[in-house]
Amino acid sequence: MPKRILQGTVTSDTNAQTVTVSVERRFKHPVLQKTIRKSKKYRAHDADNQYKVGDTVRIQECAPMSKTKRWEVVERV
Repeated sequence: MPKRILQGTVTSDTNAQTVTVSVERRFKHPVLQKTIRKSKKYRAHDADNQYKVGDTVRIQECAPMSKTKRWEVVERV
């Protein structure tokens, strides 16, 4: 099974080797047909602490690295 890749914005980089990435998805409401924006935060591994708040990055699924980290940063967009 291929690993999922998501794109989002870094919202926090205070923890060592970890960034928090906010990923937004858009979809139409099934009844109202209005476009809805929902966002979810993922904690991703950043080994070199090179990504800062505001960067747009791609994250990829990986094996669990801690209690909350299941993603790793692949690249800056």
